[in-house]
Amino acid sequence: MRPLAVHHVSLNVPDVGAGIDFYVRILGGTLRKDRPDLGFDGAWIDIGAQQVHLLRGAVPTDTGQHFAIQVDDLRSVIAELRSSGVEVSDATPIGSGHQAFLHDPANNLVELHEVGA
Repeated sequence: MRPLAVHHVSLNVPDVGAGIDFYVRILGGTLRKDRPDLGFDGAWIDIGAQQVHLLRGAVPTDTGQHFAIQVDDLRSVIAELRSSGVEVSDATPIGSGHQAFLHDPANNLVELHEVGA
C-alpha cells in the first residue's frame, strides 16, 4: 500500500446544523452539495483539499483524539477565532511547528497546526 493522502475524517455531532455553521462560518470550510442520501443526517465539508464528514450521532468522550487543520499563520488564526468568541488554546511549539487546540460545538477536539521551517 502507498497512501496518497487523508481523504476525510468523520465526526459525530448531535446537531448537524450547528456543526455545519461552525466548520463553514467559523473555520472557513465549504459545504459540499454532492452528499448522497445515506439514510442518516450528516454533511460533507471541504477543508482545504480534504473533507470533514459530520454524522449525526453520540459524540465519544474526549480522550485526546483529534484531527488537525493546517494553517499558514497560527497566531492570526487564534486571534481571529478568539474575536469570534471561540475558545482556543495558546500556540505551543511542536517539533519545528506550532499547534493550538479548540473544541467544536459537539466537543470534538480540533488541532490548528502551523508547519515549521
